[in-house]
Amino acid sequence: MNISIVGATGNVGRKILEVIEKKNFSFNNLYLLASKKSSGKKIFFKNKEYTIKNLEEFDFSECDISFFSAGGKVAEEFAEKAAKHSLVIDNSSYFRMDPDVPLIVPQVNSKDLTKIKKNIIANANCSTIQMVLALKPLHDNFIIKRIVVSTYQSVSGAGKNPMDELINQTKLALDNKQIKSKNFTKQIAFNAIPHIDTFSENGYTKEEMKMIKETKKILDEKINVTATCVRIPVLISHAESVNVEFEKEFSLENIKSLLDQADGCKVIDEQKDGGYITQVEAAGKNETFISRIREDSTNKNAINLWIVSDNLLRGAALNAVEIAEAYIRLKK
Repeated sequence: MNISIVGATGNVGRKILEVIEKKNFSFNNLYLLASKKSSGKKIFFKNKEYTIKNLEEFDFSECDISFFSAGGKVAEEFAEKAAKHSLVIDNSSYFRMDPDVPLIVPQVNSKDLTKIKKNIIANANCSTIQMVLALKPLHDNFIIKRIVVSTYQSVSGAGKNPMDELINQTKLALDNKQIKSKNFTKQIAFNAIPHIDTFSENGYTKEEMKMIKETKKILDEKINVTATCVRIPVLISHAESVNVEFEKEFSLENIKSLLDQADGCKVIDEQKDGGYITQVEAAGKNETFISRIREDSTNKNAINLWIVSDNLLRGAALNAVEIAEAYIRLKK
């Protein structure tokens, strides 16, 4: 098994390397690819030094699986070329709604790996992944009718420069100095911005529409979904407040049991000070954490959940590597 990582110098690319190492993912040769300006740089991985290769010059016939983690423009230009020789697992949004490309969260819909037509598999949006992980066992048992989700997303979801900007803005704000935003539409330090990605004609942002469309494609087209996505001054991990309406009756004990047994999920839900998970605590963890589980007092067939997960790990790199593992198992 020869593998390549496109965007190896970025946040997600480096996190994929971490996941591969921790999982002891088996490979023969590893190719780290990036733009021309990063070509020649060195990355030390598993007691070996690797030289970054120029993506534009790379021959993808050298590898069996290619992880793309360099954004939609790179996926648009190179993914289908790579897919002529190598299975492509793409972290961008470019192929997610392509009917010929399965959109996979392995714990939820690994069966769709049988529907690969372009030799490309799409990795879902980070905020979608953590939500559908938690909702899959509930949908299987109680049938979800409607989801109302508000996200509280960390700046790392936008890349390294936004992370640096949050740190710099925080210092400036504490020193009472003027702040100019470069990567955000408003000041991000000590603030919340209800705007992620560009606006669509319907008034929703593209990030919100991603959650709506991807949830339906992964989980069930019949589910009604509405979303509000907010960027907050946190470096890593996304949090979500989710209201879920079911067709069937349920008990909270059954809900908690199903969630705690679900692959990739962990319930931390004590009704006391600190008896829940926050974004800081989720950073660096593989699990999707569910807290604040309670009945919706206005609807007997609905509940409220607080869902938190590391967006770079669970919401990107880990899911991508788990897609590769699921694909390999399927082919054996």
